[in-house]
Amino acid sequence: MSTQKNMMTNEFWMTAMVFGLSTSSILAQDVAAGETSFRKCLPCHAVGADARNKIGPLLNGIEGRKCGTVSGYSYSEANRNCAFTWNEAIFLDYIKSPKAKIPGTKNLFSGIKDETEASNLWAYLRQFGPDGSPK
Repeated sequence: MSTQKNMMTNEFWMTAMVFGLSTSSILAQDVAAGETSFRKCLPCHAVGADARNKIGPLLNGIEGRKCGTVSGYSYSEANRNCAFTWNEAIFLDYIKSPKAKIPGTKNLFSGIKDETEASNLWAYLRQFGPDGSPK
């Protein structure tokens, strides 16, 4: 019985530690600063409940979505054929230089080199579900 109790206690603390580590990166990100940074994206992209495709696709539900798959948007062949699914690491790599990550993309944005700004932008974007409502 005590061995089982010790295992349950260890599992609890492991879960708590993993949760703490995973939320610490979220807390380090500044959603309000990300919203400010998103102003650079507004000429081409939209996010939120009323978002529509513009020059670029809407960015609702970006986290976990396969690249090049927003319905109703006319992607370049490079974007249609990209093999990744959006997550934080891929987004941070992409936003530094979109053309370097996806050669042949229509995206003309020069990128965000500052890692903190890019992380904040990701924190802002990831809060929107596929329908534009907050997760």
